[in-house]
Amino acid sequence: MRKTLIRFALVVLLAGCGQAWNDPYPAADAEHNVLYAAFTDRPKHLDPAQSYTEDEITFTGQIYEPPLQYHYLKRPYTLIPATLEQVPQPRFLDTQGRELAADAPLDSIAESVYELHLQPGIRYQPHPAFALDERGQPLYLGKNVADGRQKIADFPHTGTRELTADDYIYQMKRLAHPRLHSPIFGMMADKIVGLKELGEALQSAVREVPADGWLDLDAYPLAGVEKVDAHTWRIRIKGKYPQFLFWLAMPFFAPVPREVDRFYAQPGMAAKNLTLDWWPVGTGAFMLSENDPNRRMVLSRNPNFGGRQTYPCEGEAGDREAGLLDDCGKPLPLVEQAVFTREKEAIPYWNKFLQGYYDASGISSDSFDQAVRVNVGGDVTLTDEMREKGIRLLTSVKTSTFYMGFNMLDPVVGGLSERATRLRQAISIAVDQEEYISIFQNGRGIAAQSPLPPGIFGYEGGEAGLNSVVYDWVDGQPRRKPVEVAKRLMIEAGYPNGRDEKTGEPLVVNLDTTGGGMGEKSRLDWLTRQFAKIDVQLVIRSTDFNRFQDKLRKGNVQLYYLGWNADYPDPENFFFLLDGNESKVARGGENASNYANPEFDRLFAQMKNMDNTPERLQIVRRMNGILHHDAPWNFGLHPKSYTLGHRWLKNRKPNDVGNNILKYQRIDAVDRANARREWNRPVLWPLGLGLAVFVLALVPAFVGYRRRERRAAVR
Repeated sequence: MRKTLIRFALVVLLAGCGQAWNDPYPAADAEHNVLYAAFTDRPKHLDPAQSYTEDEITFTGQIYEPPLQYHYLKRPYTLIPATLEQVPQPRFLDTQGRELAADAPLDSIAESVYELHLQPGIRYQPHPAFALDERGQPLYLGKNVADGRQKIADFPHTGTRELTADDYIYQMKRLAHPRLHSPIFGMMADKIVGLKELGEALQSAVREVPADGWLDLDAYPLAGVEKVDAHTWRIRIKGKYPQFLFWLAMPFFAPVPREVDRFYAQPGMAAKNLTLDWWPVGTGAFMLSENDPNRRMVLSRNPNFGGRQTYPCEGEAGDREAGLLDDCGKPLPLVEQAVFTREKEAIPYWNKFLQGYYDASGISSDSFDQAVRVNVGGDVTLTDEMREKGIRLLTSVKTSTFYMGFNMLDPVVGGLSERATRLRQAISIAVDQEEYISIFQNGRGIAAQSPLPPGIFGYEGGEAGLNSVVYDWVDGQPRRKPVEVAKRLMIEAGYPNGRDEKTGEPLVVNLDTTGGGMGEKSRLDWLTRQFAKIDVQLVIRSTDFNRFQDKLRKGNVQLYYLGWNADYPDPENFFFLLDGNESKVARGGENASNYANPEFDRLFAQMKNMDNTPERLQIVRRMNGILHHDAPWNFGLHPKSYTLGHRWLKNRKPNDVGNNILKYQRIDAVDRANARREWNRPVLWPLGLGLAVFVLALVPAFVGYRRRERRAAVR
């Protein structure tokens, strides 16, 4: 009994001075400069030619370095060099190859030429593909290289080399590789001179190559890309396309060395996930050191990044007061490692954040009320519990648009006739987006006035950007028009009280949706009531995603819901969704509403390749005015992002376009370790109580035992 009590005392003593009992991380890492985060969906592709989703770019954005990047702090989003010496400015050529002035008419420009100059001395992360033998030949190239190896760390020798123009050219060719199925090949083939022809040549070439064989892309020329020297290359673009610079900030255009492609293409490698899609290779601030996408992924500092970039010293108004300039001039990255743990359920994720084991967290619907309070005016504040922990709330409006689309080919809701237009306008007024945001989004969004979200050139808040068909400007705020206005529009459309004035038949419209998900029935019931306000009967037609896409392609829908996240911060990337030349049915494009207004299309063609000037802004305003009147979409909402960060997480700023943001963030590891110990102190009184009950239960047995011993001794 004495030994038991001593052991209990030791446990209590150790609990008071050691690591929290529930800490999921090694004790040795407690005060290390490591950022801890979670992910919910496993990345499918880490190959820069294929990767295109948010859960993938969380990793690829830190590993790969395209030529350009976005300034971390400045808004509107501003392109700056990543590996280049400067942001390239195009030269314009006519059909004869003669150089034109910078302000040459659009129809006179046959090609734009971008010349890119690399910063010298940039080196790749250590990797076995760069390891050389004593003769200078690749060490891991030949038969049976994959035998006995399951991960990159199983190759004991690594090497590195300098980044060159050839690596960028090689990756651009990979976009055309038919076995990679790059999601941007079709778009880029229409822009980059010769890329389409390269794709056709490679399509023929792969027929002669085994499924696991390697196709040496250096043997196939790309007419529109020219190597000038080891650090310089030129790219020729058809016509004028200023948005190409934004693409140069995406991992699609990050470098892939030929020897890395060759290394991974060896027999037996793919069977063991020894591929570029699993083990990326880059020059970025971090490299993937652990890849178990069902459990944990770890990014470690690239030792060859060498702090060649520093933390920015300027931003936008308020950044200095927020402490976002405190690390001005410090070499990047500011953390040694980032550990990402997969969390499939929201509640465990949230609880671990509250315990300090994740440095940041989103806010799920289940935890919304625990995290924030929304006052009558719609302002959001943290709860007392969050403030006491020093947790900060970061909010931003995402560069995304969600909308209800009308199929403009439909005989009832489609077309540009006054009858159909009035009907769409009435529905746009009746569906109360503000109410939807309040009920189903926890206030996390703003009602859209046009396709353009905040942060995109041409977006205007206030009265200047008001959709005057749907809203009035009252007391400095947009106010949705009364439902009586929508009912008058229904009468003008020939549907008094929701019935066709000629036939007397009730108006029935169909909404196609993929359905499913928690709360879906409540949302659809709410939507049905919105249509009922103007006596329109809404029929919900639920289907699976593939069938839904097929119906969109064939135009067999009346109403549908879709959303769009910005590929890059330019109005062209949103307005093209309504360009007649992008019609889903006629052209297989992204215009799922099949909207075609000749004046809008003319203005779009004029606007899309312009620089951001006052003249461009005037055209954007005219385009929005046309959309307000024609109402091919019921403009929905721009979602708000709410992120919580612990006080020890520094330099965290919402960024919906830039992807390489990890290198700017910093951890106060000592503060975190102290907070974890404080918040996770073991509750020992139940253990003490249990021990006391146990001891009391032993007393009678002990007393009886002693009595028997004494009796035996007397005998």
